[in-house]
Amino acid sequence: MEALLPYGWLIAAAFVAGLVDAVVGGGGLVQIPALFAAQPGVAPATLFGTNKFASVFGTANAAWRYARRVDMPWRTILPAALAAFALSYAGAAAVAWLPKDAVRPLILCLLIFSAGYTLFKKDFGQLHRPTQSGRRELAYAILLGGVIGFYDGFFGPGTGSFLIFLFIRFFGFDFLHASAGAKVVNVATNLAALAYFVPAGHIIIALALGMATANVAGSVAGTWLALRHGSAFIRVVFLLVVGVLIVKFAWDTFAGV
Repeated sequence: MEALLPYGWLIAAAFVAGLVDAVVGGGGLVQIPALFAAQPGVAPATLFGTNKFASVFGTANAAWRYARRVDMPWRTILPAALAAFALSYAGAAAVAWLPKDAVRPLILCLLIFSAGYTLFKKDFGQLHRPTQSGRRELAYAILLGGVIGFYDGFFGPGTGSFLIFLFIRFFGFDFLHASAGAKVVNVATNLAALAYFVPAGHIIIALALGMATANVAGSVAGTWLALRHGSAFIRVVFLLVVGVLIVKFAWDTFAGV
């Protein structure tokens, strides 16, 4: 019975991760630490591969549910997703020559800026007023998708939250549409990562399938909450998740983790 306890905790963590991720991203804050705590003897690459496999199903389910209820801004989302897919693999390759410790302070500053901007600009993300069109929209979508894709492949934490902030700031989306769009881009980056992890055998398939099922269940709950309560609710959860990310990055940066 005790041998099953770690798996039970992981299933529960996957459900919570799917719920949080469906609203604002950040499910990795729950799922990755849970995997490392429950499977301390497993290689990190295998745990990351297992996490990505579980996450992609929940994220894809959330994207599908949003698409059924929200008028998806596909002209922006699809180019961003394609660029993110292409650059995510490049980000994974960059780990060999650019140490992750070098980017932690920068990411911490960006998170603090995102939280401060959202907190003090009260109307930020409350109204859906797309501001870009034509070639400029396409250029911004490819650029931002590529940058976020590279970051997700290279490092990862906070990808969904960054996407939401950027979709609102540069395209005039509200939190609901930005969250919906972020899910599509996240699916692309997760698939790019799995293109490396799965052929290399970095996955515990039985555990990944169980966590994927729980992640999907969590994403159903999270998407329902987001669609029911709208942008105001997503804004609150966004600030909470970004706050947790700031604390984590500050600890990792100054404690030298």
